[in-house]
Amino acid sequence: MTITAAADGSALGNPGPAGWAWYVDDNCWRAGGWPHGTNNMGELMAVLDLFVSTAHLPEEPLHILCDSQYVINSVTKWMPGWKRKGWKKSDGKPVLNLDLLKEIDAALVGRKYTFEWVKGHAGHDLNEAADDRARAAATAYQAKREPNAGPGFPGSKASAEPKELNDAGTSSAAAESRPVAPAQNTLFLDELEQPDLFSMLEDEADPAFSAHHADALDAVVGLERELLDPAVRADPLRAGELLHPDFEEIGASGRRWSRQEILEMFNDEESATVELQVLSLSQVDTSTALLSYRSVSPAGSALRSSLWQREDGQWRLRFHQGTPES
Repeated sequence: MTITAAADGSALGNPGPAGWAWYVDDNCWRAGGWPHGTNNMGELMAVLDLFVSTAHLPEEPLHILCDSQYVINSVTKWMPGWKRKGWKKSDGKPVLNLDLLKEIDAALVGRKYTFEWVKGHAGHDLNEAADDRARAAATAYQAKREPNAGPGFPGSKASAEPKELNDAGTSSAAAESRPVAPAQNTLFLDELEQPDLFSMLEDEADPAFSAHHADALDAVVGLERELLDPAVRADPLRAGELLHPDFEEIGASGRRWSRQEILEMFNDEESATVELQVLSLSQVDTSTALLSYRSVSPAGSALRSSLWQREDGQWRLRFHQGTPES
Protein backbone atom coordinates (compact mmCIF):
# COMPACT_ATOMS: atom_id res chain seq x y z
CA MET A 1 0.00 0.00 0.00
CA THR A 2 1.43 3.37 -1.02
CA ILE A 3 2.21 5.82 1.76
CA THR A 4 1.17 9.33 0.71
CA ALA A 5 2.58 12.22 2.72
CA ALA A 6 3.21 15.94 2.31
CA ALA A 7 6.57 17.38 3.33
CA ASP A 8 7.20 21.07 3.92
CA GLY A 9 9.57 23.55 5.50
CA SER A 10 9.35 27.05 6.92
CA ALA A 11 11.82 29.75 7.96
CA LEU A 12 10.92 33.01 9.66
CA GLY A 13 13.14 35.56 7.96
CA ASN A 14 14.82 32.91 5.79
CA PRO A 15 17.33 32.47 7.29
CA GLY A 16 15.86 32.57 10.76
CA PRO A 17 14.04 30.22 13.14
CA ALA A 18 13.18 27.26 10.92
CA GLY A 19 10.80 24.32 11.02
CA TRP A 20 9.96 21.21 9.03
CA ALA A 21 7.11 18.72 8.98
CA TRP A 22 5.69 15.76 7.12
CA TYR A 23 2.03 14.83 7.33
CA VAL A 24 -0.02 11.74 6.46
CA ASP A 25 -3.03 12.37 8.68
CA ASP A 26 -3.80 13.76 12.14
CA ASN A 27 -2.53 10.57 13.76
CA CYS A 28 0.60 10.26 11.63
CA TRP A 29 2.89 13.26 11.33
CA ARG A 30 6.14 14.64 12.67
CA ALA A 31 7.76 18.06 13.00
CA GLY A 32 10.95 19.69 14.21
CA GLY A 33 13.36 22.46 13.38
CA TRP A 34 16.29 24.63 14.40
CA PRO A 35 16.81 28.02 16.06
CA HIS A 36 18.40 29.18 12.79
CA GLY A 37 18.01 27.79 9.30
CA THR A 38 16.59 28.30 5.82
CA ASN A 39 13.36 27.25 4.17
CA ASN A 40 15.20 24.83 1.89
CA MET A 41 16.87 23.19 4.88
CA GLY A 42 13.41 22.64 6.36
CA GLU A 43 12.06 21.21 3.11
CA LEU A 44 14.97 18.77 2.84
CA MET A 45 14.81 17.75 6.49
CA ALA A 46 11.09 16.98 6.17
CA VAL A 47 11.82 14.62 3.26
CA LEU A 48 14.76 13.03 5.09
CA ASP A 49 12.78 12.39 8.26
CA LEU A 50 9.89 10.94 6.25
CA PHE A 51 12.22 8.40 4.63
CA VAL A 52 13.85 7.53 7.96
CA SER A 53 10.51 7.28 9.78
CA THR A 54 9.19 4.82 7.17
CA ALA A 55 12.41 2.79 6.89
CA HIS A 56 10.75 -0.12 8.74
CA LEU A 57 8.40 -0.47 5.74
CA PRO A 58 10.88 -0.64 2.83
CA GLU A 59 8.46 -2.58 0.63
CA GLU A 60 5.83 0.18 0.78
CA PRO A 61 6.09 2.78 -2.02
CA LEU A 62 6.36 6.34 -0.75
CA HIS A 63 4.51 9.15 -2.58
CA ILE A 64 5.73 12.56 -1.44
CA LEU A 65 3.76 15.76 -2.04
CA CYS A 66 6.14 18.70 -2.13
CA ASP A 67 5.78 22.38 -3.09
CA SER A 68 9.54 22.87 -3.58
CA GLN A 69 10.97 22.27 -7.05
CA TYR A 70 14.42 22.73 -5.48
CA VAL A 71 13.89 19.64 -3.34
CA ILE A 72 12.29 17.57 -6.10
CA ASN A 73 15.01 18.40 -8.61
CA SER A 74 17.78 17.91 -6.05
CA VAL A 75 16.61 14.41 -5.16
CA THR A 76 15.43 13.18 -8.56
CA LYS A 77 17.71 14.93 -11.03
CA TRP A 78 20.77 16.68 -9.66
CA MET A 79 22.25 14.44 -6.95
CA PRO A 80 23.83 11.80 -9.23
CA GLY A 81 25.71 14.52 -11.13
CA TRP A 82 26.76 16.25 -7.93
CA LYS A 83 28.11 12.96 -6.57
CA ARG A 84 30.14 12.29 -9.72
CA LYS A 85 31.72 15.72 -9.32
CA GLY A 86 32.54 15.23 -5.65
CA TRP A 87 29.37 17.01 -4.50
CA LYS A 88 30.20 20.07 -6.58
CA LYS A 89 27.90 21.92 -8.96
CA SER A 90 28.68 22.43 -12.63
CA ASP A 91 30.31 25.78 -11.83
CA GLY A 92 32.64 24.08 -9.34
CA LYS A 93 30.99 25.61 -6.30
CA PRO A 94 30.07 23.40 -3.32
CA VAL A 95 26.54 22.07 -3.20
CA LEU A 96 24.40 23.82 -0.61
CA ASN A 97 22.74 21.80 2.16
CA LEU A 98 25.34 19.10 1.63
CA ASP A 99 24.89 17.20 4.91
CA LEU A 100 21.13 16.91 4.45
CA LEU A 101 21.49 15.82 0.83
CA LYS A 102 24.00 13.12 1.74
CA GLU A 103 21.67 11.78 4.42
CA ILE A 104 18.79 11.73 1.94
CA ASP A 105 21.02 9.98 -0.59
CA ALA A 106 21.68 7.22 1.95
CA ALA A 107 18.00 6.96 2.91
CA LEU A 108 16.94 6.41 -0.71
CA VAL A 109 18.80 3.11 -1.07
CA GLY A 110 16.34 0.26 -1.61
CA ARG A 111 13.28 2.50 -1.49
CA LYS A 112 10.54 3.01 -4.07
CA TYR A 113 9.31 6.57 -4.16
CA THR A 114 7.66 9.24 -6.29
CA PHE A 115 7.47 13.00 -5.90
CA GLU A 116 4.49 15.11 -6.88
CA TRP A 117 4.71 18.88 -7.09
CA VAL A 118 1.82 20.73 -5.47
CA LYS A 119 1.36 24.48 -5.39
CA GLY A 120 2.01 25.90 -1.95
CA HIS A 121 -0.54 28.02 -0.10
CA ALA A 122 -3.24 26.93 -2.54
CA GLY A 123 -5.58 24.98 -0.26
CA HIS A 124 -4.15 21.47 -0.77
CA ASP A 125 -5.19 19.69 2.44
CA LEU A 126 -2.05 17.64 3.07
CA ASN A 127 0.30 20.43 2.02
CA GLU A 128 -1.50 22.93 4.22
CA ALA A 129 -1.34 20.55 7.18
CA ALA A 130 2.41 20.07 6.72
CA ASP A 131 2.93 23.80 6.24
CA ASP A 132 0.98 24.62 9.41
CA ARG A 133 3.11 22.24 11.46
CA ALA A 134 6.39 23.39 9.94
CA ARG A 135 5.53 27.01 10.61
CA ALA A 136 4.42 26.15 14.15
CA ALA A 137 7.80 24.52 14.76
CA ALA A 138 9.63 27.59 13.43
CA THR A 139 7.47 29.83 15.61
CA ALA A 140 8.24 27.67 18.64
CA TYR A 141 11.99 28.05 18.07
CA GLN A 142 11.49 31.78 17.63
CA ALA A 143 9.85 31.80 21.07
CA LYS A 144 12.72 29.66 22.46
CA ARG A 145 10.53 26.66 23.27
CA GLU A 146 10.38 23.09 22.01
CA PRO A 147 7.92 22.47 19.17
CA ASN A 148 5.22 19.81 19.15
CA ALA A 149 7.04 16.90 17.49
CA GLY A 150 3.83 15.01 16.69
CA PRO A 151 2.97 11.31 17.06
CA GLY A 152 5.42 10.11 14.38
CA PHE A 153 4.87 7.13 12.10
CA PRO A 154 3.22 4.04 13.69
CA GLY A 155 5.73 1.29 14.37
CA SER A 156 8.75 3.48 13.67
CA LYS A 157 11.57 3.52 16.19
CA ALA A 158 13.82 5.72 14.10
CA SER A 159 13.84 9.37 13.18
CA ALA A 160 16.37 11.66 11.57
CA GLU A 161 18.37 13.65 14.09
CA PRO A 162 18.57 17.28 12.97
CA LYS A 163 22.10 18.65 13.26
CA GLU A 164 23.05 22.23 13.95
CA LEU A 165 23.55 23.53 10.42
CA ASN A 166 24.81 26.82 9.08
CA ASP A 167 23.08 28.79 6.33
CA ALA A 168 24.80 26.64 3.71
CA GLY A 169 23.15 23.58 5.25
CA THR A 170 26.38 21.96 6.44
CA SER A 171 27.57 20.99 9.90
CA SER A 172 31.05 21.45 11.26
CA ALA A 173 31.87 17.80 10.60
CA ALA A 174 31.71 16.57 7.02
CA ALA A 175 29.31 13.72 6.42
CA GLU A 176 30.57 10.41 5.04
CA SER A 177 29.87 9.56 1.39
CA ARG A 178 26.85 7.37 0.81
CA PRO A 179 26.12 4.90 -2.01
CA VAL A 180 23.80 6.27 -4.63
CA ALA A 181 20.26 4.91 -4.76
CA PRO A 182 19.50 2.64 -7.74
CA ALA A 183 18.18 4.74 -10.60
CA GLN A 184 15.28 2.36 -11.25
CA ASN A 185 13.83 3.18 -7.82
CA THR A 186 13.46 6.85 -8.70
CA LEU A 187 10.08 7.49 -10.28
CA PHE A 188 9.46 11.14 -11.05
CA LEU A 189 5.98 12.06 -12.23
CA ASP A 190 6.86 14.17 -15.26
CA GLU A 191 3.24 14.78 -16.13
CA LEU A 192 2.72 16.39 -12.74
CA GLU A 193 5.89 18.46 -12.79
CA GLN A 194 5.34 22.20 -12.73
CA PRO A 195 7.89 24.89 -13.64
CA ASP A 196 9.71 26.62 -10.78
CA LEU A 197 9.98 29.92 -12.63
CA PHE A 198 12.43 29.10 -15.43
CA SER A 199 12.42 25.32 -14.84
CA MET A 200 16.15 25.68 -14.41
CA LEU A 201 18.12 22.45 -14.52
CA GLU A 202 21.12 22.81 -12.26
CA ASP A 203 23.70 21.02 -14.35
CA GLU A 204 22.51 21.73 -17.87
CA ALA A 205 24.54 24.20 -19.88
CA ASP A 206 21.59 26.32 -20.97
CA PRO A 207 18.45 26.55 -18.80
CA ALA A 208 15.42 25.88 -20.95
CA PHE A 209 14.11 29.41 -20.73
CA SER A 210 13.20 29.87 -24.37
CA ALA A 211 11.69 26.40 -24.73
CA HIS A 212 9.41 26.95 -21.75
CA HIS A 213 8.96 30.71 -21.95
CA ALA A 214 5.20 30.58 -21.51
CA ASP A 215 5.51 28.43 -18.39
CA ALA A 216 8.25 30.67 -17.02
CA LEU A 217 6.12 33.74 -17.66
CA ASP A 218 3.17 32.24 -15.84
CA ALA A 219 5.34 31.35 -12.86
CA VAL A 220 7.02 34.75 -12.56
CA VAL A 221 3.75 36.58 -12.96
CA GLY A 222 2.20 34.23 -10.42
CA LEU A 223 4.71 35.28 -7.77
CA GLU A 224 4.21 38.95 -8.60
CA ARG A 225 0.44 38.49 -8.37
CA GLU A 226 0.91 36.98 -4.92
CA LEU A 227 2.57 40.17 -3.74
CA LEU A 228 -0.35 42.18 -5.12
CA ASP A 229 -2.89 39.95 -3.36
CA PRO A 230 -4.33 41.72 -0.28
CA ALA A 231 -4.41 38.41 1.63
CA VAL A 232 -0.70 37.83 1.03
CA ARG A 233 0.23 41.43 1.86
CA ALA A 234 -1.65 41.05 5.14
CA ASP A 235 0.41 37.93 5.97
CA PRO A 236 3.90 39.16 7.00
CA LEU A 237 5.32 35.63 6.99
CA ARG A 238 4.30 34.83 3.43
CA ALA A 239 5.12 38.32 2.17
CA GLY A 240 8.51 38.05 3.86
CA GLU A 241 9.20 34.76 2.08
CA LEU A 242 8.71 36.48 -1.28
CA LEU A 243 10.96 39.47 -0.55
CA HIS A 244 14.74 39.17 -0.76
CA PRO A 245 16.56 39.99 2.53
CA ASP A 246 18.14 42.98 0.72
CA PHE A 247 14.95 44.06 -1.02
CA GLU A 248 14.43 47.73 -1.71
CA GLU A 249 11.91 49.80 -3.63
CA ILE A 250 12.20 53.23 -5.19
CA GLY A 251 8.84 54.98 -5.01
CA ALA A 252 7.35 57.52 -7.41
CA SER A 253 8.65 60.36 -5.23
CA GLY A 254 12.18 59.00 -5.36
CA ARG A 255 12.05 57.71 -1.81
CA ARG A 256 13.93 54.49 -1.07
CA TRP A 257 11.89 51.94 0.88
CA SER A 258 13.57 49.14 2.84
CA ARG A 259 12.25 45.61 3.15
CA GLN A 260 11.03 46.23 6.69
CA GLU A 261 9.29 49.47 5.72
CA ILE A 262 7.49 47.73 2.86
CA LEU A 263 6.33 44.88 5.12
CA GLU A 264 5.03 47.41 7.64
CA MET A 265 3.25 49.30 4.87
CA PHE A 266 1.66 46.04 3.67
CA ASN A 267 0.34 45.46 7.18
CA ASP A 268 -1.14 48.95 7.51
CA GLU A 269 -2.63 49.48 4.05
CA GLU A 270 -6.26 48.96 3.10
CA SER A 271 -7.06 46.05 0.80
CA ALA A 272 -7.52 46.87 -2.87
CA THR A 273 -7.89 44.77 -5.98
CA VAL A 274 -5.01 45.26 -8.41
CA GLU A 275 -4.97 44.09 -12.02
CA LEU A 276 -1.59 43.11 -13.46
CA GLN A 277 -1.00 43.59 -17.20
CA VAL A 278 2.28 42.03 -18.34
CA LEU A 279 4.42 44.19 -20.61
CA SER A 280 7.60 42.11 -20.79
CA LEU A 281 9.62 39.41 -19.05
CA SER A 282 13.31 38.95 -19.75
CA GLN A 283 16.01 36.69 -18.38
CA VAL A 284 18.91 38.90 -17.29
CA ASP A 285 21.14 35.95 -16.42
CA THR A 286 20.74 32.41 -15.08
CA SER A 287 19.61 33.68 -11.67
CA THR A 288 17.87 36.98 -12.46
CA ALA A 289 14.61 37.88 -14.19
CA LEU A 290 13.13 41.29 -14.98
CA LEU A 291 9.36 41.67 -15.16
CA SER A 292 7.73 44.88 -16.42
CA TYR A 293 3.99 45.40 -16.13
CA ARG A 294 1.15 47.85 -15.71
CA SER A 295 -0.83 47.77 -12.46
CA VAL A 296 -4.42 48.98 -12.51
CA SER A 297 -6.33 49.73 -9.31
CA PRO A 298 -9.10 52.10 -8.16
CA ALA A 299 -6.33 54.62 -7.38
CA GLY A 300 -5.10 54.60 -10.99
CA SER A 301 -2.53 52.86 -13.14
CA ALA A 302 1.26 52.66 -12.86
CA LEU A 303 4.15 51.22 -14.84
CA ARG A 304 6.24 48.87 -12.71
CA SER A 305 9.46 46.87 -12.92
CA SER A 306 10.41 43.99 -10.63
CA LEU A 307 13.80 42.29 -10.46
CA TRP A 308 13.64 38.71 -9.20
CA GLN A 309 16.74 36.83 -8.04
CA ARG A 310 17.24 33.12 -7.46
CA GLU A 311 19.32 32.10 -4.46
CA ASP A 312 19.53 28.68 -2.83
CA GLY A 313 16.91 27.39 -5.26
CA GLN A 314 14.32 30.03 -4.41
CA TRP A 315 13.23 33.18 -6.20
CA ARG A 316 12.63 36.40 -4.30
CA LEU A 317 11.92 39.97 -5.27
CA ARG A 318 15.17 41.95 -5.03
CA PHE A 319 14.13 45.36 -6.40
CA HIS A 320 10.93 47.13 -7.42
CA GLN A 321 10.12 50.51 -8.89
CA GLY A 322 6.80 52.01 -9.93
CA THR A 323 5.78 55.23 -11.70
CA PRO A 324 2.15 56.42 -11.95
CA GLU A 325 0.83 56.91 -15.47
CA SER A 326 -0.39 60.40 -16.28
